[in-house]
Amino acid sequence: MKREYHKWFSPRLGRDMELLVFGHSGMPVIVFPTSMGRFYDYENRGMIDAVRDRYEDGRLQAFSVDSVDAESWYNKAVHPAVRAARHVQYDQYLVEEAVPFVRARNSAPIAVTGCSFGGYHSVNFALRHPDVVSYCVSMGGAFDIHQFLHGYYDDNCYFNCPPDFLPGLTDEWFLSRYRRMRIVLATGETDICLDENLRLSRIMTAKAIPHWLDVWGDGTGHDWPWWERMAQKFF
Repeated sequence: MKREYHKWFSPRLGRDMELLVFGHSGMPVIVFPTSMGRFYDYENRGMIDAVRDRYEDGRLQAFSVDSVDAESWYNKAVHPAVRAARHVQYDQYLVEEAVPFVRARNSAPIAVTGCSFGGYHSVNFALRHPDVVSYCVSMGGAFDIHQFLHGYYDDNCYFNCPPDFLPGLTDEWFLSRYRRMRIVLATGETDICLDENLRLSRIMTAKAIPHWLDVWGDGTGHDWPWWERMAQKFF
């Protein structure tokens, strides 16, 4: 399997950013790490090996990006306004740097995925940029960022909190693209984020946004062994 490491200085973030590429062709998938995770965690946790054959035979190509969660939502040392603004800079890095990097190597429609807080990133990014994303798979995602705000709220918070901005969204530019996107909300019956997925599914249903809420039984919870099996199912 082809594996590449890349690093460059991001002018949007003012720091070096790293990523890994797996595979040589096929559906390009931007992979977001879990809470404060790193670009190498997805591989280290067995998620690449779980569908290794699909990378080797050219059906799948993953672009595993880094996060700045420790500088944004999880940074308790700064005001919530600064946390939200840092996330917006991360979004700009993704759109203006990471996506062009993917496009230069693979022109197929882009997918996004992530586990736990990576599920938040994948859904939030897909809903903010439906002109970029065609397929979104969240595994055990949590989508409400109020826990990081301590009562503070501004537009940067609102427009990065899907359970808040989606119910009031009426712009057909977005809604029409959501209805062409494939969206998977995968979770388990004992997942700590089950309620978050049920809530977002209800919101999407009310907005007539097609999606697949896949609640796994057999005690499925919130951990890597279950996410490996989900990756096998959805990719």
